[in-house]
Amino acid sequence: MKRISAILILSLLSFGAWAQNSPLTNYGFRLGLTATPTFGWIKPEQGKTDGIALGFSYGLIGDFNFAPNYSFSTALTITSINGKSTEANVLPYYSASGSTAPKAYDLKYKLQYVDLPLTIKLKTVKADGKRWYGQFGLSNSINISAKQDAVTGGAVVGDNLNVSDNIKLYRAGLIIGGGGEFDISGNTSIVAGLTFNNGFTNIVTDKARDVRNHYLALNFGVFF
Repeated sequence: MKRISAILILSLLSFGAWAQNSPLTNYGFRLGLTATPTFGWIKPEQGKTDGIALGFSYGLIGDFNFAPNYSFSTALTITSINGKSTEANVLPYYSASGSTAPKAYDLKYKLQYVDLPLTIKLKTVKADGKRWYGQFGLSNSINISAKQDAVTGGAVVGDNLNVSDNIKLYRAGLIIGGGGEFDISGNTSIVAGLTFNNGFTNIVTDKARDVRNHYLALNFGVFF
């Protein structure tokens, strides 16, 4: 996984250098850093959501400006998507119980992904050092860590248990958001906004269950 992350970082930097020097690109490339809190929840098809859980996202962000008011925007981040739910007959706990009667489990998912979003930004004309944007696109996420707490009938059956074998490697989501960019000095600017990431792929490997995760992110970043 470290090798994959290194390759993605080098690819992003190499493409940025090409974008700055390419005669086809007249509007430049910008690279920055982001640190973002996330508010995630779990939505099972059979079961219920049990509230929102706090997570975090951090890494690189990049804007490839192909027109004065339009950018291809991407990032390379480590993103935590946490959430709570109540679900029935959850593996691996249900199979280990030796029971054939239905059982409800209170779960807390603690999932971490390497995320490579592909989005388009639509920007207003800059005025007084600030501009506003809307953003739309697709998130592509590879799971690198999956832990879970589980309780059934008042008994703890999972405490920060590694459930990587029960979580799918790839997650896709729809991104929609907006915010503002504010100049500080020279080429440096601060970005702040709000993003909704709507997961639309099943995150569990159990074919008898369909579980999606979603999150809101308060975006903060600095472009250099």
